[in-house]
Amino acid sequence: MNDFQPMTVLNETATADRPWLASLVGIHDANTITLDLTKFVAGVHYESGNLLQPRNVLKSGIPLGLNDTTGLYEPYAGPTSEAQTVTVTGSPTGGTYTLTFSGQTTAGIPYNATPAQVRAALEALSNVNPGDVVVSGGPHPGTPVIVTFAGQYLGDDVTQMTASATNLTGGASPAVTVTTSTAGGAAGASNGTQKLAGFLATESLFAPGSTKTSGALLWYGEVFAAKCPIPFDPANVTATRPGVSIHYR
Repeated sequence: MNDFQPMTVLNETATADRPWLASLVGIHDANTITLDLTKFVAGVHYESGNLLQPRNVLKSGIPLGLNDTTGLYEPYAGPTSEAQTVTVTGSPTGGTYTLTFSGQTTAGIPYNATPAQVRAALEALSNVNPGDVVVSGGPHPGTPVIVTFAGQYLGDDVTQMTASATNLTGGASPAVTVTTSTAGGAAGASNGTQKLAGFLATESLFAPGSTKTSGALLWYGEVFAAKCPIPFDPANVTATRPGVSIHYR
C-alpha cells in the first residue's frame, strides 16, 4: 500500500519543528521524492500514530540516501559504528572487572553488571563523553553486553577494548573477553544509500502499513548536524549524490 500526500514547500519563515535546520537557504529548492517506508524504523525514524493522530509521522532532518536499484529514498547508510561484545565466563559469584579503552581504565565493574553500569563506568573515563557509548544486552555474567560507539566515535574504527578479570571471585576460572562484533568505519551499504543524498526537509505523515510515501528532500542548505534526529557525523561523509551541497555547523 502506498500513501502519497501532496508535498508543497512554500515560503518558509520558521524552523519550529526543525531545530536541525541552520539556515533556510535552499529550502525553496527541496525536491519531491519517494520514500521506501519498509526501511524506516518505528521509534527511530518515525513516531507511531495514536487515536487522535492515526498516521505515523516521519521526523524531519533524517539523513537520506538513494537506492540505485529501487530508485527510492532510504535512511542514509554511512560508515557503520563499531560494536564490541564484552563476555564474562566462568560463572563468577562476586568481585569486579575492568575495561581499558585507548589507555584509560575504568573503575571496577560488578561481576553482575547491567548495561547501565557498564555505560556509566565507560563514561567516567576522560576520553569517553556522555553519549559516546550505547550499551545493550546483559546483565552479566549470564549474558554478554554490547558496547556500540556513538557520539565523537560515531562511524569510526576505534581501538578494541581490553579487559581484566583479576578481581572476579567464585565460579570456575572466571574471565572477561572483548571481541569486535561490528568493525567501525566501513560503508553500511553498497546499493547507493552509502552516498548522502540530503535530509528530509519536513515531517511526512503516512498511514500504518504503507510501503511508500512522498517527502521533500533538502539537498542544498545548512544543517546543525548535532541536532539531527538520527546520530550523524559530517566528518564521516565520504560520498554524496551529485549536486548535493550541504554545509554544517
